[in-house]
Order: sequence, then C-alpha cells, then structure tokens
Amino acid sequence: MRLTTLRIDGEEPGALVRPDGAVPLAAVNDAFGTSWPATVQELLEEGRVEALRDWVADADAARLNGMALPQEGLAYAPLYRRPRKVWGIGLNYVEHAADLSEKAPSTEPASFLKPDTAIIGPGDAIRVPPQSQRTTAEGELGLVIGRECKDVDEADAPGVVAGFTTIIDMTAEDILEKNPRYLTRSKSFDTFFSFGPELVTVDEVADVEALEVATLHNGQVHRRNVVANMTFRPWWLVAFHSRVMTLLPGDIISTGTPGAAHIRPGDVAGCSIAGFRTLSNPVE
Repeated sequence: MRLTTLRIDGEEPGALVRPDGAVPLAAVNDAFGTSWPATVQELLEEGRVEALRDWVADADAARLNGMALPQEGLAYAPLYRRPRKVWGIGLNYVEHAADLSEKAPSTEPASFLKPDTAIIGPGDAIRVPPQSQRTTAEGELGLVIGRECKDVDEADAPGVVAGFTTIIDMTAEDILEKNPRYLTRSKSFDTFFSFGPELVTVDEVADVEALEVATLHNGQVHRRNVVANMTFRPWWLVAFHSRVMTLLPGDIISTGTPGAAHIRPGDVAGCSIAGFRTLSNPVE
C-alpha cells in the first residue's frame, strides 16, 4: 500500500495511491461506510496503517481505482507536518564522508535531530539562508515509525516501521565546516527538510538493502548508491535509536545520503529511489 497527502482547496487530506491517481481517505469513508482517519498523521498516531493496508487488500480494487483523482491534476503536501522527532544520520556512506574530508563513523552513527519547522513538501521552495554561501541538498531514504517502541532488537525492527519515503535533507555546509558543534544550526533552517510524496509500506519493498538512492541536481543524478553500502543499515538504525529514546508513531529516521549537491537559487534538488515516486523541490 502507498499513502500520500494531497493539497486540495487549502486542506491536506491523506489519500490512497492508486495506479492512475489517488483517492482521499474521506472519499473512501463516504463510499464504503468506513471510518479511517482523514490524514496520514492521524493514521500513524492511531496505529491504523496496517489495518488500512489489510482492508485495501480485500477491497474492491476496481471501485477504488474508479474513484481516483487523476494523477495529472494532483498537488502534493508533505506526508504530515508534526512528527515528534526527525533523526538524521550523517556520513552514513563512506563516499559521502570523503566529500567532506571526514572519516566515516564506524562504531556508532553520527546522528542529529531536526525541527518540524524545517518541513516542506514536494514542489515547495527550498530557501537558501543568507547566513550560508554553500548550502547542499541530499537525497535520502526515510523510515517512518509506525508503533511506539523502546529497546527494539534489530530483527524486530521491520515490525515497528510503517514504511519508507523519499527525503531531501539540506545542510548549510559552510556553517558546519566552521565547527562541528554547529551541526544542529546548519541543519535546522526553515525549508531544510522535504519529504514525500508517498509513504510506501514495508511489505511493498522486497529487500530494503537493494534499494538504490540518488541525489538529483537539476534533473540529473549527482550521486547514487545502494542501501547495502550504508555503514549503518536501516533496521540497525531503528534498533540503535530506540535504545536512546522511545520512538513514536510518525517519527522519522533519515538514513543518510550517497552525496550532497551544492544548490543555488534557480536549481531544482531531488531524491530518486528505485520504485518510488521522485521527490523534487525548486531552490530560491
């Protein structure tokens, strides 16, 4: 199952992704007499993503498909706007660490937290802050937590993840290079975290480590790599961070980038993951 959040008349309803478009969850409720939460955030917080997935598997597919708003007319919002926390993972591919003349962590991840005020959605503008002369955009695979959990074993991590999404994470790289203690500030400007347009449930991905993640710059691949080449892989990251603090439904772990592209006003930054809808944002 794939979920998305649309922009319709100033609202941001959750929707089911169908082959030729998307069906708002409110429309599903009206047509089928169901009572699904109307937004992706509420679905996550109420722990009903798996139940919806099972319902969709048994529902009348032709009827659902016939209700879809056409793909060419859709505008997307962020999947949701109020995750309790966003974990970012720095330097998780050795090649990206070399870009920054850094040594990739080998024993524990270089993780950091980002504020929800940084969130934007597909097509929203990334604003380069006046404090930075070198801001970068980084395509990443995102993990969306689906269940409250603490001290999870790596083998059990897939069971607490609702799904995956595409992310573009921004860094004011010149600020970070002044002092590594400036990491939080360099990562936390408004518009510095784009995610969506789809949440792809775990069952849709046969092998997460086989996914190819790419940072796009003006429509071209800037750098790509496969998840298997991460130093710290997705299920390990869930287990590790669950031992630091309780993970809650809707929390996001952005797993690191294969490469960061220097962005300037007029550019378009993007994230491409094989089998996912591409995420892109203009730069101003």
